[in-house]
Amino acid sequence: MVNITAADVSKLRKITGAGMMDCKKALQESDGNFDKAIEIIRKKGQAVANKRADREASEGVVLAGTTDNKTYGAMIVLNCETDFVAKNEQFVQFAGKILQLAIDQKPASLDALKTLKINDNTVEEEVTEQIGVIGEKLDLSYFESLEAPYIQTYIHPGNKLAAMVGFNKEGIELQVAKDVSMQVAAMNPVAVDKENVPADVIEKEKEIGREQARREGKPEQILDKIAEGKLQKFFRESTLLNQDFIKDSKINIRTYLKNYDPELKVTGFVRFTLSV
Repeated sequence: MVNITAADVSKLRKITGAGMMDCKKALQESDGNFDKAIEIIRKKGQAVANKRADREASEGVVLAGTTDNKTYGAMIVLNCETDFVAKNEQFVQFAGKILQLAIDQKPASLDALKTLKINDNTVEEEVTEQIGVIGEKLDLSYFESLEAPYIQTYIHPGNKLAAMVGFNKEGIELQVAKDVSMQVAAMNPVAVDKENVPADVIEKEKEIGREQARREGKPEQILDKIAEGKLQKFFRESTLLNQDFIKDSKINIRTYLKNYDPELKVTGFVRFTLSV
């Protein structure tokens, strides 16, 4: 039997991220051949993934970041089974590697992101390999990107909630951009402005308003008027520019931006939160 040294085990562990005992067993099984040992560990990851396929991976992290010039932003969600793993530094760093790859390569979709190479594997293969290392089901479940002249991201402490907001011009004061991204994170708007709300959402809100008024015994002929009033309230509460500013409820976000720069506009936003 080939003599497996502590240095060999340490080297394999550095390459794969697997545990010390797993690395030692893989080297013993492969008679010290590193390539075979790596393959053994990868197959173990696939075996663990198959065993845990029916598990629910509802914990995890939501991360967002931008290119250095702030014109492209990406957000990813990497799920795991437990909050313990979600808080593990190795897990968060792994998610960070995937995010950085997305920022660098700008894939067109989640499926495209999964096919990109990280180390010598695709992202999907790396996720499977990490299942063997961590021992929990992992799932790269979400990817979204945003392009604009300036993008600001916000990640809430704990990595369960993130937002990114695009603006129509660069050179924005950092605090202003952060305030708007935190507004999106905290208040979960459905659209930038009322003109951006999908028609089906508007019609649904009107119907809810009519039904509420009907249950309250209001006359049929004024139901549409009441529904329209409730729709306007929905716009004030659920569209970003019309929401009260969380730091000063006397003004809305539209006024906050106008006071800073009348030409400054929000071009779009992305928000994701893990259920807690």
